[in-house]
Amino acid sequence: MTSALATKVRRELWQMRGQVFAIALVIAGGVAVCVMSLVAYSSLSATRGQYYEQFQFAEVFASVKRAPEHVLTQVAAIPGVSRLTGRVEGAAKLEMPGFTDPVSARVLSLPVEGQPEVNRLFVREGRLPAPGRTGEVATVGAFAEAHGLLPGDRFSAIINGRQQTLTLTGIVESPEFIYVIPPGAMLPDFERYGVLWLSSESLAAAMDMRGALNSVVVRVEPGYPVASVIDALDRLLDRYGATGAYAREDQFSHRFLSDELDQLKIMATVFPLIFMSVAMFLLNVVISRLVSTQRDIIAVLKAFGYDNRQIAWHYSQLVLTIAAMGLVLGIGFGVWLGRGLGELYMEFYRFPGLLFRLDPAWLVMLAMITVVVAWLGGWRAIRSAASMAPAEAMRPEGPAKFRITRAEKWLSAIRFSQPSRMIVRQTTRRPLRAFLSMIGVAMSTAIIMVGNFQFDSVQLMVQTEFARVQQQDLTATLIEPVNAAALFGLQRQPGVRFVEGRRSVAARLVNGHREWRSALIGIPGDAALQFVVDKDLETVSLPADGLLLTDFLASELGVSAGENLTVEILEGDRRTLSVPVAGTTSEFLGVGAYMRLDALNRVLGDGPLINQALLNVDPALEDTVYRQLRETPGVLGIGIRQAMLDSFYETMAQTFLTFTFFNSLLGAIIAFGVIYNTIRISLAEKGRELASLRVLGYTHNEIAHILFGEMALLLVTGIVFGWLIGHVLAFLLITALQTELYRVPLTITTQTLAMSASVVLLSALASGMVAWWRLKKLDLVAVLKTRE
Repeated sequence: MTSALATKVRRELWQMRGQVFAIALVIAGGVAVCVMSLVAYSSLSATRGQYYEQFQFAEVFASVKRAPEHVLTQVAAIPGVSRLTGRVEGAAKLEMPGFTDPVSARVLSLPVEGQPEVNRLFVREGRLPAPGRTGEVATVGAFAEAHGLLPGDRFSAIINGRQQTLTLTGIVESPEFIYVIPPGAMLPDFERYGVLWLSSESLAAAMDMRGALNSVVVRVEPGYPVASVIDALDRLLDRYGATGAYAREDQFSHRFLSDELDQLKIMATVFPLIFMSVAMFLLNVVISRLVSTQRDIIAVLKAFGYDNRQIAWHYSQLVLTIAAMGLVLGIGFGVWLGRGLGELYMEFYRFPGLLFRLDPAWLVMLAMITVVVAWLGGWRAIRSAASMAPAEAMRPEGPAKFRITRAEKWLSAIRFSQPSRMIVRQTTRRPLRAFLSMIGVAMSTAIIMVGNFQFDSVQLMVQTEFARVQQQDLTATLIEPVNAAALFGLQRQPGVRFVEGRRSVAARLVNGHREWRSALIGIPGDAALQFVVDKDLETVSLPADGLLLTDFLASELGVSAGENLTVEILEGDRRTLSVPVAGTTSEFLGVGAYMRLDALNRVLGDGPLINQALLNVDPALEDTVYRQLRETPGVLGIGIRQAMLDSFYETMAQTFLTFTFFNSLLGAIIAFGVIYNTIRISLAEKGRELASLRVLGYTHNEIAHILFGEMALLLVTGIVFGWLIGHVLAFLLITALQTELYRVPLTITTQTLAMSASVVLLSALASGMVAWWRLKKLDLVAVLKTRE
């Protein structure tokens, strides 16, 4: 008995191979997205965890103005501290061979023994700088690759106003700089910003820090509260001009990577849910149709002694086989995509190598969910087959009760052709099936929209941030705040058309138990080069007193306009202020807190100070301006707006394009699966009617019009409804993906709507061509044979 049923399963799978493959593809799409996200998430998480532990990544970071080296003995005595490293940090301006743009770097010291206790270095090529040898330097891999540097190469650097020639001895990676970001920026720029390591003697001599340090990094004993270590460290280092210790969670590189991993988790749940829902619908329709056409076969099987459980298991095998096919395809494709996605991330996140990881428990859970969801999709039809009485099954299904539906009454005034009238009747007399088919088309349209709307969002982000908000060509960051009168000297430099100053102050924003480490930015009331805008992208006037917060930051702090916010200044005399929140701004990149420049200087007790200069320059003389700023001792670094724009496209836009391609592909798979199965089922159900019409004299084109007209109606309504669902899904997606790094705006253009509709229509065309061929081969005699 079992052998006979197994043979029947194989035959039916082969006979329905087109439908089986279409459904398996839909299941595979959902599984692939889930596995892709899980592989990338697991691999990146495992790589990061091992990297952090092996190279002793710090849990606490603290910076000071200047502290004697013997303070490290006191730091080591703090309860919970397991390892620590004191070091000298500074900034450098570099002159790279064959590269005219300004280049800046962060420089850090290495101890005499070479490797530090905390934040150890992975040497990718060459060696670390040798103690006692001045001018030797190691650099982070991304910077070396951007400039084609190799050990032995030389370049010029200005450190603390002193120019020297550096010799590259090694190319390294550090857990502290997995994501290398210039100061004040939100995106990497590997060509114009790097990280350098020099021996402690060399850097201390260049920075006038012999016998002193200005940075401490600490490892904390497992299980010990990090907050307690931070409090003790702040109390100890306060006398040395500390700017406030902070935990690993607030370290830029770690935070951005954590945000990316959170997004992968969201991807692993949202899209598979959509795919599995569509697969349930398709399985329900296909298995229901199969059961309804095999009523007599079910009766014969029961007459030969097969019980209800065996019948149920037989049809369950059909469902589970389809699910298994989709699962195997999805896992294979997902693993391949996950590897590719991990390698894409490796271009931006600097790991020594990527560890491939996929927890088998997750695969088992995914397989169980896939099987259960698939079986639930066919459960209704399986139950119907198992519970069908033999005597009832031997009889054909009773004729349907035909009546004039309300839709037909409403449309009675329209003079339809006879085939068109048949289409309306077929659709309105099976409203549930038509609705479910329309939902399948709508979901495929929505998925393609979700993938492609990010094109529109990227364009709006670029337009807003790099044209509307930022209108300067260059941003020069100064080592120390200076009197605003220094701007007059910059204004007179050749090639400078206009200059404007502002001030950025490190601060901790506190509201109750919520806090955020950020920068307090003072902007002139009559600013002409950089603005803040609201959610409608209109310029917001800075209030005479009070703060303007980025809406994302205000939400994180749980504060609204009219409430007071505690601002702990992390430099100077480290005063604590209570400042009212005057309103919110809308930014797509980064977060910020803004005040009028004069108000900021007033509450800090300072005169008209600035530490940043925004410049518009003559393009013909920009190299001259670069050289002048590079040679100016007080300039810490230079940011170029066009370089930021290029970096934006090379990083975020590339990620968006990758996800867009996959979403469009998977949306097309759903559309093909839904439409192909709908047409095939419709052809099977209407075979006798269509053959009868052919016998009565209808042409092939006329019966094709009847078959495809219903599908066309479902396509049109499904696409329109899919646009609405796509808007909702896009809104939910951008809400879930909001991070400190960026917030994707919701903007959907007619181009995106047209793209989603085009992909669905092309899938429908491919399905229709297969059905057209089968309709042309319709055997009139065989189809008209029926059991009376």
